[in-house]
Amino acid sequence: MPGSTDQMGRAVNLQSLPRRIVSLVPSQTELLFELGVENRVVGVTRYCEFPARARRHKSLVGGTKQINVDVVAALKPDLIIGNKEENSKDDIDALSERYPVWMSDIETVDDALDMIEQVGALVGRGAVAADMAARIGASLDTMTETYDESPPSVAYFIWRKPFMVVGRRTFIDDLLKRAGFSNAFDRLERYPEVTPVELADAEPQVVFLSSEPFPFEQKHVDEMRRMLPSAHVRIVDGTLFSWYGSRLALSADYLSELLTATKAALRT
Repeated sequence: MPGSTDQMGRAVNLQSLPRRIVSLVPSQTELLFELGVENRVVGVTRYCEFPARARRHKSLVGGTKQINVDVVAALKPDLIIGNKEENSKDDIDALSERYPVWMSDIETVDDALDMIEQVGALVGRGAVAADMAARIGASLDTMTETYDESPPSVAYFIWRKPFMVVGRRTFIDDLLKRAGFSNAFDRLERYPEVTPVELADAEPQVVFLSSEPFPFEQKHVDEMRRMLPSAHVRIVDGTLFSWYGSRLALSADYLSELLTATKAALRT
């Protein structure tokens, strides 16, 4: 089987069609199942919650940033699939010395669609993956891209203590903008920490508290409303903003409905 180059520009040499795959990323685990290669996936992380049977029936290799290399070795993988942002460099370097490791690097929707196609080709499901990517791309293209004359400004939170928000050069930022929102913190890169003062100075019209990686709850909504009494605050489904695999097929409808609900809330 010919060699491949992953999204980080690393060479990945496979001797044959992979039969023992370890996935180190929840969204890419779900993708593998949707591509129809569930029987070839032997290991996943404890955060691979979709589909639910992944954690029940596959060996758990640790968390995304704390991989148990010994467990991986016992599984004898012939392909490991990871991600630059979600997995630690030390773990990936250690695994790459012994196994073919294909890494994704996702900052935009286009990166995600490319990842879907590349992973599909790697596991012998290229045509299925290409069709999936085309359908997802078409659905995301239908999302409303304007909010009256200007898009509502959103502060998208991923963490508390310290407060961390989404900045530019992130997949969530790209998806927010495609859906018709603007990012209150797009002057900052990646996932900056922000203080209450900086948050107030940004004056977001809307605050989205993501359901993951930090599990925001109603008490945090109340806390944020006290900090920003004029903002519309709500919890959003983080998987539909940040899972860049097959789950993206659900994102367009969700984001369109979210934009409609946000418009209504800001008008009252």
